[in-house]
Amino acid sequence: MDVRLTRAGHRMIGLAMMMVVSAVIGSVVVAAARTPNRSAPSAPPPAAAAAAPAKPALPTKYVVLTFDDGPDAVYTPQILDILKKYDAKATFFEVGKNVTRHPELSKRIHEAGHSVENHTWNHADLRKLGAAAFRQEVASTDQAIRAATGGTPACLRPPYGGMNPTVRQRAKALGKDLVVWTVDSRDWTKPGATAIVRHVLASVHNGSVILMHDGGGNRTQTVAALPAILKALKAQGYGFRTLTC
Repeated sequence: MDVRLTRAGHRMIGLAMMMVVSAVIGSVVVAAARTPNRSAPSAPPPAAAAAAPAKPALPTKYVVLTFDDGPDAVYTPQILDILKKYDAKATFFEVGKNVTRHPELSKRIHEAGHSVENHTWNHADLRKLGAAAFRQEVASTDQAIRAATGGTPACLRPPYGGMNPTVRQRAKALGKDLVVWTVDSRDWTKPGATAIVRHVLASVHNGSVILMHDGGGNRTQTVAALPAILKALKAQGYGFRTLTC
């Protein structure tokens, strides 16, 4: 049978088709809105690396303060207190047997930012020792300092400043750099605090390595002279470095 739609019928069919298409599109949109986003979340931007704290610049005009023969229960703490007051760092050449008596002082020296180095076990004249005794003097002191501070000295100060080709050769074989001094305070002669100050200031120059003592005897004069020495050096524009070998 031939069916013919009127114009109104055509309009009704067209309208119905539009409604169906709209419903389908709406269902797709709703479904898309309800579907969770399965893509991996974008990683947050990397945090900026924290800048390493800048190390204080080493003074260009400087001296190296060194103290021999400690640690000593009486004088070393006094010297440490004075150095702290004047914001000065120093290098301590320690005798091994004294380190074993006062390991807490070696630890305190190290933790205060000073350098702890080797001055033999028994303050022996290295020029007069055989090879085995030489090694024992140095190695035993290394062991004592390492136990107290966690570090092994690289510098070796020969007692009495005693050096010869054999001492140099043996020290090198043990990985040690020999270090003496350029300015002798002569505090070991006990000339009086005023004379100690004068001996230091009369000879000091940029880069001087100054010899003083915190052990090995009565160091009352050294303790008394140290504040005046530090005041004068700072007034002249000197800073303070520690020895590194």
